[in-house]
Amino acid sequence: MALGLFQVNFKARDDSALGRFWARALGGWSVSSEGPGVTNLEPEGFTWPDPDAFYVDFVAVPDPETVRYRVHLDLATTSDAHQAELVAHLKELGATPADVGQGDVPWTVLADPEGNVFCVLEPRPIYRDAGPIAAVVIDCADPRALARFWGEAVDWTVHEVSDDHARLRSPKGAGPYLELLRTTPGAKSVWNRVHIDLVPHPMEAQEAEVARLRALGATTADVGQGDVPWKVLADPEGNEFCVLGRH
Repeated sequence: MALGLFQVNFKARDDSALGRFWARALGGWSVSSEGPGVTNLEPEGFTWPDPDAFYVDFVAVPDPETVRYRVHLDLATTSDAHQAELVAHLKELGATPADVGQGDVPWTVLADPEGNVFCVLEPRPIYRDAGPIAAVVIDCADPRALARFWGEAVDWTVHEVSDDHARLRSPKGAGPYLELLRTTPGAKSVWNRVHIDLVPHPMEAQEAEVARLRALGATTADVGQGDVPWKVLADPEGNEFCVLGRH
């Protein structure tokens, strides 16, 4: 059995419009829908649910909360010129500058049309083969402890770990990194608007994988999901995630 980091999931006011923004932001990813209120993005050359791909989903909810988001995306660039061009392109698509207290840094912080903050990184060799999404970043209090959990949860390789930052990646050496960044966020009182979804291989192993994750320190979470085929859990710092199952 295995468990993979499969996609990032955004709660959205308008899933279709936000999906179109991100499809163009990521360089023309394919847009599809599995049903009303759900927009799916797929990278070129992959068909869902390919376990070697990384996807993005947008799910409509009545009124997404305005909170400090603990999960965001970092976008990769290949040169200074590419970074400048991408930032300009994203602003044309509807992104706006965002101030999260970053100060004078070489990356650019933007917000998508629904206010989700993300970063356009300066060129870094480590992300050269990651694709348009360099990393999924989770704010946390203890990167070392959370890296131990996520490293065991999805059997990813820990490439770097310190008191302030941890970086994990699939042992296949493809796709975005999972990065854990030490911050001092306030007490978490509502669920995250952006979360990650995991997929078991095979899908029938969902219950066994959920039990394994609980043994590692995950807890059951209720975000109002009702009777659905996926299981909602939270990591040891309270960040929700889903383990997908068959519809």
